[in-house]
Amino acid sequence: MSKSAVVRARIEPEIKAHAEAIFRKLGLSTTEAITLFYKQVGLCNGLPFPVRIPNDETAKVLDDIDAGIGLVKCESVEDMFKKLDVR
Repeated sequence: MSKSAVVRARIEPEIKAHAEAIFRKLGLSTTEAITLFYKQVGLCNGLPFPVRIPNDETAKVLDDIDAGIGLVKCESVEDMFKKLDVR
């Protein structure tokens, strides 16, 4: 079958560059990576990875983090372990 369909998308340049660097390490072109993704969508009959809406508790924690609520700031790894009281 002839490859004649075109996919166009706008994406942040940093995201594109990072992904393309990974594709190169894997020996894939961007076209091959997109084709692989599309094939996996077809095989899985959906996205080939879990995508979930967080439950109410998780959503609240994420909102609190975004607002800076309840965060504990640490000066170092050692400080973090002291504050966590991990032994």
